[in-house]
Amino acid sequence: MEQGLIRLLKAEEIECRISVINEKGLSLLLYKDARVDQRILDETFGAFGWKRSHQCIDGNLYCTVEVLDRESGQWISKQDVGTTGYTEKEKTQASDSFKRACFNWGIGRELYSAPFIWIPAAKTNIQKKGDKYFSNERFSVSTISFNDNREIVALEIKDSHGQTVYTLGQCGSTCQGDKPQKRNQQKTEQKNGAGQRKIQDKDSVEEQERSLAGSQNQEPMNGQKGRRSTDSRDSSNRKSGISGPQEIVLMAELNRTGVTLDEVLKRYGIEDMSQMTPEIYNKSIAALKQTKPKNRTSGSAA
Repeated sequence: MEQGLIRLLKAEEIECRISVINEKGLSLLLYKDARVDQRILDETFGAFGWKRSHQCIDGNLYCTVEVLDRESGQWISKQDVGTTGYTEKEKTQASDSFKRACFNWGIGRELYSAPFIWIPAAKTNIQKKGDKYFSNERFSVSTISFNDNREIVALEIKDSHGQTVYTLGQCGSTCQGDKPQKRNQQKTEQKNGAGQRKIQDKDSVEEQERSLAGSQNQEPMNGQKGRRSTDSRDSSNRKSGISGPQEIVLMAELNRTGVTLDEVLKRYGIEDMSQMTPEIYNKSIAALKQTKPKNRTSGSAA
């Protein structure tokens, strides 16, 4: 199978889900559903050119997606395991394992390059019920653009009212979901696009830091006082922030252990996830994996 066989996702095929929400704002994750995978498999290999199967191994549901190599007549397979949701355990495992197996084939792999998407409270509707925050707002990707390495370089997200709530860079020749006349104008502006994107990225991070500053303090984990680590002090000299998939892994570990995000941030002396360096992320995940699940009485913490 030659490289680049799988096409890039279109803007309308990418969905947005709220990942973290508080009184200061919310973060979004980009994802695709199983119907998109099926459609792209049909487009690329034909309705009879691929097949899927599931098997349970050690209590986990695995999905195998096989594609027919028409030159050799052999079926080429790729496999991955799914994770469970809070409801309909078998259904969510089957769907998740299928989507993960399709990621292995390259479908939607460009979403791994998604930036950290933060929507300030001033740009959306956040409500509070009891001690929890929630939002009924629905978000969608209006335009998206990729570079030659299939990485996201421009992104625009709108709410259900059609208002733009997040912008990254400028759409270029690979822009998906934009109007033709606007796309032609953006081609002309592409020369200055890289520099403009850096400015917008910086403004977005600064806005996020201001939004999250002053959030309520919580007790440090295991009685340790919060301190600013060397990684945090040097973050201005290196690339910081974590990717969308890394955020998913982190949120899953926090949910499993019952450790709060604020506890992790305080432990490493940072204010929000945009300041989380790869070193801090790796240390946090390593510590969380050694932490017992919720209702634990002892154990390590991130």
